[in-house]
Amino acid sequence: MLNRLKQLFKPQDISNHVLLNAYCTVGDAPKPAFPHVVNGRRDLSGSELAPHLNGMMHLLAEQGQGAMSRTRYHVIRHLQRTQHHISFAVDPTHMADFHKWAEAANAVVFMADGSVRDPQGRVLLAPAGKGEGDPKAVVPYPPQAWQRKARSEAQLAARKITVPADLPPLVSEPELRLRAPEDILRRMLALFVVAIRAESLTGETPIPVAALQERFPPAFAGLTDAERDFLAQEAPTQQMATQFLWRYEAILVLQWALGLQSELPFADAICDVSSISSTVIERGTEGLRKQLGARAASDILDALDLHYRQHWASRQAILKKTPVPANLNDGVLQERHHALNWLVRFEDRDWDDVDTPT
Repeated sequence: MLNRLKQLFKPQDISNHVLLNAYCTVGDAPKPAFPHVVNGRRDLSGSELAPHLNGMMHLLAEQGQGAMSRTRYHVIRHLQRTQHHISFAVDPTHMADFHKWAEAANAVVFMADGSVRDPQGRVLLAPAGKGEGDPKAVVPYPPQAWQRKARSEAQLAARKITVPADLPPLVSEPELRLRAPEDILRRMLALFVVAIRAESLTGETPIPVAALQERFPPAFAGLTDAERDFLAQEAPTQQMATQFLWRYEAILVLQWALGLQSELPFADAICDVSSISSTVIERGTEGLRKQLGARAASDILDALDLHYRQHWASRQAILKKTPVPANLNDGVLQERHHALNWLVRFEDRDWDDVDTPT
């Protein structure tokens, strides 16, 4: 019996195994159904994953030596969406099973030779100084993401809006970590008080901040640093007031996400401010909280994908000084894109720091 126990706890010989570091974007990484040895594991439940991913992203950027190829950029984006890092040792005879697992986990794989591989083992990024990757290698996205991209492109084509086919898919259902309805409500209320304050500054009788705080006390608990700074100023600049006046467009998105607005109209005109304001004023904070709902995640992801591609088209037209297709309003798109990225925790950034790259 003692000898059998010793055998159970004897370190396994992995000298002939392939060492693999898998970076998986899905929320629930599938359990490997093949023989393997786990050397280490990190996920969002601990504090080690974020700094590790930051280090890997910096490493990839440095290896590019100042040149950011499309593949390198999207591998870095993949790392930003990673929710699990698993270090494996796998017998070479089970690599086919590992590739199937990596596809289900939506993983890119860092190899001991310094290369980065797609789930099928094709080279995305070759080791430094070892040439280019495999042209057939593809940064992975779940099937839902590719399907959503195709639907968005069809909708845009129907409006004669042209976007490049190589604009990537975005986050999809297996990867999604959507904000909670209560958090969305708090954010919406905070945006509302800064927007209504900014709107009042364009008239002859600005609404005092103290009056807003008395009427909407919960909104002030959720203000960001930039919003507090704006409200603290007796006479903010016109540029600052205009910036916060645009927040009505973001409020529309958050109200829509909570089921308080029936639709997001096409982004060729500014929102109906009276509808947005009456939703808050007539129902009040407690009334809104009692009616708190959540739109389907797929609807939010559809909106994000469509607005991302519209925003690209709008920005390109402005950069090239050509007519913006379908009369898209870039200001509206900027605010909607910002709100949608916040909803899906893009790059895990807080509101003031949310980016809207296209």
